[in-house]
Amino acid sequence: MRASMRTLPRQAARKRFLAAALSLALVPGCSTVGDVTKSVFGSGGPPVGQPGYVAGFLGGVAADEPRAAVAGREVLSAGGNAADAAVAVGLTLAVTLPSRAGLGGGGACIAYAPDKKAAAGGVPEAVLFVPAAAASASGDRPAAVPMLARGLFLLHARYGKRPLEALIAPVEEYARFGVPVSRALAKDLALVAGPLLADPGARAVFSANGVPLIEGQTLRQPDLGGTLSQLRIAGVGDMYSGGLGKRIEQSSALAGGPVTLADLRAALPALAAPLVRSFRNDKVAFLPPPADGGLGAAGAFELLTAAPDDSASAGARALGAVARFRAGGVTPDQALAAQGGAATVPQAFPASTSFVTMDRDGNAVACALTMNNLFGTGRILPDLGFLAAASPRSV
Repeated sequence: MRASMRTLPRQAARKRFLAAALSLALVPGCSTVGDVTKSVFGSGGPPVGQPGYVAGFLGGVAADEPRAAVAGREVLSAGGNAADAAVAVGLTLAVTLPSRAGLGGGGACIAYAPDKKAAAGGVPEAVLFVPAAAASASGDRPAAVPMLARGLFLLHARYGKRPLEALIAPVEEYARFGVPVSRALAKDLALVAGPLLADPGARAVFSANGVPLIEGQTLRQPDLGGTLSQLRIAGVGDMYSGGLGKRIEQSSALAGGPVTLADLRAALPALAAPLVRSFRNDKVAFLPPPADGGLGAAGAFELLTAAPDDSASAGARALGAVARFRAGGVTPDQALAAQGGAATVPQAFPASTSFVTMDRDGNAVACALTMNNLFGTGRILPDLGFLAAASPRSV
């Protein structure tokens, strides 16, 4: 009885202490009630890094392929920011939409961070990793130097916050265990099935008994999963100056488009100021050359602000601005200012994909990825599992 009598005051004291702690949470400058209760009782929710960690508004993702959009959303839900989500979307597209994105290709992004303390905080910044031509033009299918991994690594290094290996791991599983073929990929396969499936590696991945995969069937890429695993364990640098780079040198020669270790070492992504145009009280940023699709988009935008319904003229102006810039001798601004047509207008053809990510803190990333041709060279690098992008000298 005496023991129980002594216990009751102690229990009451604990309750009074807890009540006092919770009341302090209401004082300005201190923690919140939720923070205190989590520290005392535990949150009970998913930990950081697991989808569901963030409650409420996450931000948003828009992409051309549904699995990639879901992958980006899961990163936001797990506590990642817009750059983390962009890396996840870009790598996932390399698995789910290899006709337009892949480790063998590249692209460009614009990143924006409103926090003045962040990299380029408050000012949009372009990250350029356009697939470049290899030094050698030999071979029957000249390949571009792979740039996707290095470009996304630079984007993540400047703006990301989640561990890069944590962003690669789910994508590795998509490749190893398979994903359903999307409508977008099925359409691309139908367009070029004949020449694509002439490559034994491509036929093994993109067909079932020699028949092109259709929407809903499972796309498995175990060799690509192994390459992603190597990136996750050894780091992106291994692809450009290590063992993985040596394997690319050997495999690319077998695929008819040699890329040397020297090509890989020299291929570096770059940071640049975007093209910025005014629109009412706002500023709109576009990718700068060599991602000259941004130049064309800027030209189309300027015309559409004056004539919103004239999409045909906007498209013509976009291609004309790109053609003038490619002809040389003019700056991007001069190419945009010229009103006349160009002698040779580049052909618009399906070889790229784009996406946008945004988080709840206002960070945003917009990217365009390309293989320089639909399915790149049409040949998969043996034992590595990814298509070589086409050299810009050949398309």
